[in-house]
Amino acid sequence: MRTRSFTFRLFLRLLPVLGLAAAMPWLLAYWIDRGWAVTAVSTVLLLALMWWTLRRATAPIRSLLRSLAGITSSYRDGEYNFGVHWRGDDELAQLVKAHAELGDVLREQRQTLVQRELLLDSMVQNTPVAMLLLADGGDGVSRVVFSNIAARKLLHGGWKLEGKRMPDLLENLPVELRNAIARGGDSLFAVRAENGDEDDEQVYHLSRRGFHLNGRLHDLLLLRLLTAELRRQEVQTWKKVIRVISHELNNSLAPIASLAHSGAELLRRGRGERLQDVFGTIEERARHLEGFIRGYARFAKLPQPQLQTIAWGPYLAGLQQQIPFRMAPPADDLCSRIDPAQFSQALLNLLKNAHEASLDNGAGNDAVEVRLARLAQWLRIEVLDRGGGMNEAVLHNALMPFYSTKRNGTGLGLALTREIIEAHDGRISLQNRNDGGLCVTLLLPAGP
Repeated sequence: MRTRSFTFRLFLRLLPVLGLAAAMPWLLAYWIDRGWAVTAVSTVLLLALMWWTLRRATAPIRSLLRSLAGITSSYRDGEYNFGVHWRGDDELAQLVKAHAELGDVLREQRQTLVQRELLLDSMVQNTPVAMLLLADGGDGVSRVVFSNIAARKLLHGGWKLEGKRMPDLLENLPVELRNAIARGGDSLFAVRAENGDEDDEQVYHLSRRGFHLNGRLHDLLLLRLLTAELRRQEVQTWKKVIRVISHELNNSLAPIASLAHSGAELLRRGRGERLQDVFGTIEERARHLEGFIRGYARFAKLPQPQLQTIAWGPYLAGLQQQIPFRMAPPADDLCSRIDPAQFSQALLNLLKNAHEASLDNGAGNDAVEVRLARLAQWLRIEVLDRGGGMNEAVLHNALMPFYSTKRNGTGLGLALTREIIEAHDGRISLQNRNDGGLCVTLLLPAGP
């Protein structure tokens, strides 16, 4: 049998109050006959009795509402382990049941979120990519708000990074990493060991992304060690260069051997008038092969730079006569010790690439720019274009010997440039520009 409804039960609880209210006119008439004093006292007592009866009748409902309010507050605080019981099967019981079901759903959702957060945290903490999340600390200086294990080991000896000011953290990092972070955007750079051994050089790829979180701008830095991958790519590259050299040698030696045989046959038959064409073709193929081998030999046997003190203003002005580019005139006292011939070869190669990329992207010759800046211990030279930039795979491999995205490219241009820069105790890095194009950065030791 269905339990009485909430309205009927409330009616039963309020029946005494209703009875007193119905008897009120008769009691008042009686009290009026008895006098005003008796009437006032009786009225107060009657109202007090009605109030007490009403409070007692509604006490369970008020208690239930207080409990529901308290549980709602606990939901807001993230606690879902409390419940309310209400006897019966009326409208309030349905409300309590719906409230309990809501608590079960919220508790299950929270457990799911906790499990997902634990999984995500485990993945982030154990990834080999160093991750830093930066935000403005309120004083205009970026601070670390999150770091994973790889970032703490790489940048702070395994100690906690959260709360650290970024300028303080950068003071103890290699100059190559500091410059890569200061430039912004994506970049590829190498950090050489303190002993200067090239075999201990570590190559990194830096990615930087900005986003808004809770109304504040955050920067996410991802630093990936690429040395092992690049060494694997190096083996593949050497296999590729062997195939390229073999192909080129066969393309030249096979025609030469065939023409030599044809020349011998012409001589045997006494038809010497055609030998000139035969020897001309042999000479052309031999000179092509000679130039091909000379290019590889130049890369493999780059001589030690013959250093001279040069002023950058006149030096770059001379390069502008060979290939156009925009440049703010450098200071008259800005000098360095370089091998002018080798460095010209490196810069001309970078400028040629910049022009080709800009033209392929629809930009004009004035899109290529050279910038110079004097740093504390370095001179920074940037070659900028308005091309399409490089995707991540090309950025990883662009400085590798024999790696090229051009159909007829040898893959020696950027690799030779890197050899020249490092022979001057410098550094080279590539990064995409935020507003489109590529920036090639050269760092040279400061001072003549």
